[in-house]
Amino acid sequence: MFNRLFGKPKQETNALTTLDKLNETLEMLEKKEKVLVKKAAAEVEKAKEFAKGRNKRAAIQCLKRKRLYEQQIEQLGNFQLRIHDQMIMLEGAKATTETVDALRTGASAMKAMQKATNIDDVDKTMDEINEQTENMKQIQEALSTPIGAAADFDEDELEAELEELEGAELEEQLLQPATTAPAAPVQVPAGRQPARPVPQKRTAEEDELAALQAEMAL
Repeated sequence: MFNRLFGKPKQETNALTTLDKLNETLEMLEKKEKVLVKKAAAEVEKAKEFAKGRNKRAAIQCLKRKRLYEQQIEQLGNFQLRIHDQMIMLEGAKATTETVDALRTGASAMKAMQKATNIDDVDKTMDEINEQTENMKQIQEALSTPIGAAADFDEDELEAELEELEGAELEEQLLQPATTAPAAPVQVPAGRQPARPVPQKRTAEEDELAALQAEMAL
């Protein structure tokens, strides 16, 4: 079907040859147009010269030839436009053919890969991966299970012992005497006696702590 629509590789070669031929023809027409433009300009200059010499008849003949050249120039311009149009159409058809060929090649490659990869093989491979993953989990669980003397330890007893240690440490912190940082010396001006520090009253908690320390010392 694609061959009927876009042609075979041989036709693609013919399209390239046609494009080359159109380019050559376009260059030839452009050269002719330049020559005619020069001739028309020359006739204008001749008409000016004849007009200066009061040769009106010769000046008119020059202008007639100039008009003829301009008609040929216009005709060549139309030819060039048609060739440009044809070239654009051929280049578009060539691009379409190359696109279809690329798509056809991609479809063939995809089909070949699908034949090489059977759905049953994919399912089998996934089953093997899942099996290996499960085996690895079992191995890791077996390695993390305590063995020997460590397997006989009771977790509840270990947690109770940890709580006792934390309680003893807290009690030891409470029994330690409260220490206060020494007050910084106060600069007293000469001739003045420093004021005596006013004794601070202890709180009930400090009294209880001091009594508890005294009992522990007995």
